Amino acid sequence: MYMPQPMPMPSYPPSAPSQGGGYPPASSGSGYPPGPPSGGYPPSSGGGYPPSSGGGYPPSSGGGYPPSSGGGYPPSSGGGYPPSSGGGYPPASNTGGYPPSSGGGYPPASNTGGYPPSSGGEYPPASSGGHSYPPGSYPSSGGGYPPSSGGGYPHSSAPGAPPHHGPYGGSPYAHQGGMNTRLKRTPTVVPANPFNPRDDAEVLRKAMKGFGTDEKAIINVLARRTNAQRLQIAVEFKTMYGKDLIKDLKNELSGNFENLIVAMMTPLPEYYAKELHDAMSGIGTDEDVLIELLCTMSNQEIRTIRQAYEAMYHRPLESDLKGDTAGTFKRLMVSLCNACRDESMAVNQEAAKKDAQSLLRAGELKLGTDESTFNMILCQRNYAQLQLIFQEYQRLTGHDIEEAIKNEFSGDCEEGFLAVIRSIKNQPLFFARRLHKSMKGMGTNDQQLVRIVVTRCEVDMVQIKQEYQAKYGESLAEAIKSDCSGDYKKCLLALIGESY
Repeated sequence: MYMPQPMPMPSYPPSAPSQGGGYPPASSGSGYPPGPPSGGYPPSSGGGYPPSSGGGYPPSSGGGYPPSSGGGYPPSSGGGYPPSSGGGYPPASNTGGYPPSSGGGYPPASNTGGYPPSSGGEYPPASSGGHSYPPGSYPSSGGGYPPSSGGGYPHSSAPGAPPHHGPYGGSPYAHQGGMNTRLKRTPTVVPANPFNPRDDAEVLRKAMKGFGTDEKAIINVLARRTNAQRLQIAVEFKTMYGKDLIKDLKNELSGNFENLIVAMMTPLPEYYAKELHDAMSGIGTDEDVLIELLCTMSNQEIRTIRQAYEAMYHRPLESDLKGDTAGTFKRLMVSLCNACRDESMAVNQEAAKKDAQSLLRAGELKLGTDESTFNMILCQRNYAQLQLIFQEYQRLTGHDIEEAIKNEFSGDCEEGFLAVIRSIKNQPLFFARRLHKSMKGMGTNDQQLVRIVVTRCEVDMVQIKQEYQAKYGESLAEAIKSDCSGDYKKCLLALIGESY
């Protein structure tokens, strides 16, 4: 099971105290912050800490921590974790669940699938024996993971829906004719319906009981259930048999097939957090993993992963990024980890022209390169606005901005900026390239292959397969068949919606 060294995982975010003392107190008087006494601290007017108006800490408006509006962490509206409204991961709409605003839980308790449903249980759900899977908890309010529509992660659409191709490629929005249009994203793994986790738990028990293992039965169950449904099966398995499903699976399986199944059984925020931790632990850093994850995610996805990371490893993700990277690449990673990109999707043609000119002056028209300008624009502007900026840059220079990045940067910094740009232009094509890179040449980068298939099969794998076929002249299924074997190959094929 993908977990750090065994230790109790604190909840994220922790719940507030019930009443009485604590921070902040429920009533004025003693505690922190104190109510406004007649004198002393804080003063009722004038200077002091905090002041009743104007500057100080916290200010009544503007900056500060926390501000009443605008920037800061957490903001009172927009952004934040969990957000009060809008898209993100989790979004704040009431479309469902991760975590649900009331009732619901992770994994779902009903038979309708989903991650999680709108009623039943909690996350982690407690079994009848008092066990829970996994330890720790996610926030108690906010919308769903994944949402059925609107923002959030993953961006999915109904199975079988045709992909939407346009100037914005595989990103969640397209700017066409002055309008922001939601793009279709079609997963290959959708919630099983009807879904009975007890029946599935029984099938898995029979598949592993006695002499030998029925790997086909394991694949047929787990590769046709969403991440949320698999975790509910794990809870039912422990409730029914008093055993940990992941431990039993690890005892019965081996090699890449075992790694794939364990990845499928891990809650996605924790899986992402572990991938980032593994990329930075030990000697050296796998910058490729940092680039793939941080350069392609929304603000709320990154915020959720940050909280999972700190709960699992007891230190901030940003601190580890700073300790394992350097220079311009470090600044890029820290900016993305901050998760404060404008996600309004508002566009401004004149502003796009000015930003394109700023990028040109910071790079091709300058002796040397002003890396901070590239970092600021690529990490701050919203996706639709960046699309206009890229178009303006090509109009000004006659070549694509990717060419400018290749000329001005090198190494990890070049790869990071290119990943941001390519993900914005066409995210399915970005992941198709990553899949091809994991399998081309001698050997296979199985960790990368598993990570992309497991995380994208519930998002946009149909579009990724189409882009793969168009770019490389062979299907993704053919590539997997030629590079993988055995039950590992069969399970990968099942996840991408192909027969095996």
